Amino acid sequence: MGVGEQIKGALGAIAPELRMPTVTLVVPGINEAESLPLLAAQVKEALGPKVPYELIFVDDGSTDDSWQVIRDLHASDSSVRGVRLRTNFGKAMALAAGFERARADIVVTMDADLQDDPADLPKMIERIEGGLDVVVGWKVERRDPLNRRIFSRIFNNTVGYVTGVRLHDMNCGFKAYRREVLRSIPIYGDLFRFIPVLAAWQGFSVGEIPVNHRARQFGQSRYGLERILRGFFDLLSVSFLTKYSRKPMHLFGFLGLVFTFIGLLISGYLSVLWIQGESIGSRPLLLLGVLLILVGVQSFSIGLLGEFMTFQYERKQEQVQLPIREVVGDPR
Repeated sequence: MGVGEQIKGALGAIAPELRMPTVTLVVPGINEAESLPLLAAQVKEALGPKVPYELIFVDDGSTDDSWQVIRDLHASDSSVRGVRLRTNFGKAMALAAGFERARADIVVTMDADLQDDPADLPKMIERIEGGLDVVVGWKVERRDPLNRRIFSRIFNNTVGYVTGVRLHDMNCGFKAYRREVLRSIPIYGDLFRFIPVLAAWQGFSVGEIPVNHRARQFGQSRYGLERILRGFFDLLSVSFLTKYSRKPMHLFGFLGLVFTFIGLLISGYLSVLWIQGESIGSRPLLLLGVLLILVGVQSFSIGLLGEFMTFQYERKQEQVQLPIREVVGDPR
């Protein structure tokens, strides 16, 4: 037997769970025991032996039999893995736990409720392999109640207008990423839904593809007014992070200039009245003018402090952490 055949035989003897997958699917969920076996079977049918994959189910504090189902799936299929959180920490923590254990260079996120169709996985993977860094699913025909579709459209239009990243369905949980994207973006709070915006801000290429959206088969949706409000609050955070995190003085300095200028105008007007002999001590306008000047000075101070912190942070960054896509002719 030749050396090549010996190596091939040794590689073939390696346990499937130790082989490096091409794609990692991270599926967070809570109380989705009925959906998990069907989803695992559909993923296997969509990818099968053609694409080496690993399927990581993250149990976000379920109170049903979800974890036992995940254990049983792993026992019958080594490509299925599981992570169980101690309690319900939310989708961001669940995704972060899955991302930390992902081994593939392409990471796909899906919801566990069977509304995302695994048959669309090959198209997503193809777009990533074709050069995109982030691919977002676009649910062209949504199988959701009318009120949710209306709020979703308003939300997506607002996000596109504020951030400049125009996607039809920013909130879609069906997304694919290059692993380096997830390494460069911290996942916390509810900002996971804005990963495409944060990725575009760092220079990664972002695209979308139409995907099939299916009606929920089991359980109930946890989508409500509270989630909508959180989404708009997070949009404000993302807008600040992408526009002013590296130049805080541009925001706070501008606000300080406006407040101080208005305060000085009011104070100047009152000074003219005082010179003319009128009493200004009891005028509310005097208090407003002083208050605006103080707020303006504080805004400038916050801006300077932010610039100082940004400068110190940038000084400590190593070159390997810079957003460099590729290098030609590097002498090192």
